[in-house]
Amino acid sequence: MSNEFKFLSMPVTNFAMVCGGILILSGIASYLISDTGSFTALIPSFFGIPLLILGFLSNKNKANKHHYMHAAMVFALVSVLGGMRIFSIWSDASNLTLLSHGILIIVGTIFMVAGILSFRHTRKSREALGE
Repeated sequence: MSNEFKFLSMPVTNFAMVCGGILILSGIASYLISDTGSFTALIPSFFGIPLLILGFLSNKNKANKHHYMHAAMVFALVSVLGGMRIFSIWSDASNLTLLSHGILIIVGTIFMVAGILSFRHTRKSREALGE
């Protein structure tokens, strides 16, 4: 069993940065596209920035990688839960709002799946080594 888990051919730490980047760009695009210029359109960016930073820190500080990745999983979970808020305002939401919330849910869910698979891989690797 290899030491490093990869999701979509990249380490999960790099995948965290990709997911963070997608959320940041989504928030900026929503803000620029929205005709109201509402500050709330940037909300996906507020979830993406910590993911990007935590992925970067995980690559730089291998000793605390597991702490950073657990924190990133919390941000992914909160982004999914925040995105699911759309179901309470579905009838009043614009297409841009629906898309923005959908991106929060999809990116957060995919990152959580990657994180869970990574944690399982790490546990199995430790068991195989007898740790």
